[in-house]
Amino acid sequence: MSNILIAPSVLAADFANLQRDIEMVNNSQADWFHIDVMDGHFVPNISFGMPVIEAINRHATKPLDVHLMIEKPERYLEEFKRIGAANITVHYEACTHLHRTIQQIKDLGCLAGVVLNPATPVSVVEEILPDCGMILLMSVNPGYGGQKFIESTYEKVRKLRKMIDERGLTTLIEIDGGVNQETGQKLVDAGADVLIAGSYVFGNSNPLEAIAGLKNIKRV
Repeated sequence: MSNILIAPSVLAADFANLQRDIEMVNNSQADWFHIDVMDGHFVPNISFGMPVIEAINRHATKPLDVHLMIEKPERYLEEFKRIGAANITVHYEACTHLHRTIQQIKDLGCLAGVVLNPATPVSVVEEILPDCGMILLMSVNPGYGGQKFIESTYEKVRKLRKMIDERGLTTLIEIDGGVNQETGQKLVDAGADVLIAGSYVFGNSNPLEAIAGLKNIKRV
């Protein structure tokens, strides 16, 4: 069995049939629901508000992996925990006091993670790495779905994998953007643990099969 975790991105779901798509993920081999929260400031778009996430959580039978693409995320951590977040990831670029924010997330009992934009080097998490349950690498620029995968991500994953392994840590490497069967295999080969897939899953004629294909990727 694959040890790769799959997190379909609800941002790519059919919002007019959201319960249907949530139930599809519930019945799939996926491990998490990935929830992108955008505030119109840190990124240009606005996505889910609290009531929508709370509604998703009522129907979801798998953990919510909440990715905060917002300014000053520390203001809302308790509320995201209350409405169902199991994992909370915050952007390095959005946190003035990153260590404090990560500790806040951990104190809430959530898996705490740091997100890096494509142009942000992995070296910036060297000091915080032992405190993180996960590092999320953006393989597209945050804010829009359906973008082209940034090829330099593979090397970035390899560098981060080396940092984690050399320290004997269990920190997960998560990837967001442009993930499909081909890029997914290369990412896993480079050292990724968690694959987020949006349009590749929800835009697929057989989303259950798309998820199963990703879940069955093997490390070489």
